[in-house]
Amino acid sequence: MTQPPGLLELALTFNKIALASFGGGLSAWSREVVVVERKWMTEEEFLSALTICRILPGANQINLAVFVGVKFRGIAGAFAASAGLIFIPVLIVLVMGWFYFTYSKVPAFKNVLHGMTPAAVAMTFAMALKTGQKCLGSPIAVGLFVAMFVLSGVVRWSLPLSLAICGPFALWWGWPRAGKEKA
Repeated sequence: MTQPPGLLELALTFNKIALASFGGGLSAWSREVVVVERKWMTEEEFLSALTICRILPGANQINLAVFVGVKFRGIAGAFAASAGLIFIPVLIVLVMGWFYFTYSKVPAFKNVLHGMTPAAVAMTFAMALKTGQKCLGSPIAVGLFVAMFVLSGVVRWSLPLSLAICGPFALWWGWPRAGKEKA
């Protein structure tokens, strides 16, 4: 990329991400647009940014919009990307809320909502497969993934507790050291 995107381009790009991910899969669409289409970040940069954004408090995708916006246009870029991500979806949610509370007893409307669920789940799995191929390239990385999945997904411990257990191992493994190769 020769020139960083402008404020309008950031806003429109994140609006595209928000609207394309109707029903879920925002992380997958963010990756698709930011890494594959726009080539604003490498796969590694995106995964690092997404990891940071998931650990920090707040909505992951708003955090990512802020991250990308700041990278290219500073504070103004953060506002532009965030506004692009939320403005039209907020309007849609307001309209959908009105429809829901007006027509929620209609069986056909319930069926439409139930039909959207598999698409959201499929997008989540697609994102996991695409990013997993890149970042789960060693037995230790797979072990950390499995440990976090078991602690937070199966045992149902809170994310902070699971991170307190697995985080130190991940930091030890990922910390750069002279002469160390990742296992």
